[in-house]
Amino acid sequence: MSSIKKAAKRIFSETFNNIDFSIDKSDRLEYEDCEFANCTFNSLSDVNFMDCQFSNCNLSNLRFNFCGLQNIYFNECKLMGADFSPSKDFLFEVHFKGCNMDYSSFDKKRLNKSSFDHCKIHGANFTQADLSKAAIAHCDWHESIFTNTDLSGLDFTTSRNFLIDPTMNTLKKTRFSKMELTGLLFRLDIIIE
Repeated sequence: MSSIKKAAKRIFSETFNNIDFSIDKSDRLEYEDCEFANCTFNSLSDVNFMDCQFSNCNLSNLRFNFCGLQNIYFNECKLMGADFSPSKDFLFEVHFKGCNMDYSSFDKKRLNKSSFDHCKIHGANFTQADLSKAAIAHCDWHESIFTNTDLSGLDFTTSRNFLIDPTMNTLKKTRFSKMELTGLLFRLDIIIE
C-alpha cells in the first residue's frame, strides 16, 4: 500500500472571527495575509503563517511545533505559556502589542526583526535568544530569564522589572534608564539609594 502525501491547503486574504480552531494535525495548512479576531487555538503544529494578524486571540499553552511564522502580528492576545522555540527558524518574524506573554518561551530563537510593545512578559524564557536590534517599548519583564542572550542595541529605557546579569549576556550598546539600573546590578548584592 503506497502512502500519498496530502498537498498543503492554502488560504489567502481571509478574515476569521470568533472561531474555535481545532486543526487536524495530518493536514498541512498555509495562511497568507489573513486576519484572526477573537479566535481560540489548541494546536498550530505544521501550519505556516505569512503576513497574518491575530487580534484578541487565545493562544495560551501552545507549542508552535514546526510552525512557520513570517511577519506575524499579535495584538492584545493571550500567549501565556506559549512555546515559540520549536517553530521554524526560516524567515521567523513576530510582533507583539499589548499581549500577555507570561511564561512564554523563545529559547534559542532569533528575534532581531521582532517587536514587543506594551506587553506583560512575566517569567518568559529568552535563554540563548538573539534579541539584538529588536524593538521593545513599555514592557514588564518581571522574572523573565535572560541567559546567554544577545541584547545588543536594545532600548530598555521604557521597560521595567527586568533582571539582566551583564556577565551572562551580550549588552553592546544596550540602553537602560537610570531608574532601572538595579535590574543590572542585582547579582552584586549592593544597596542603591
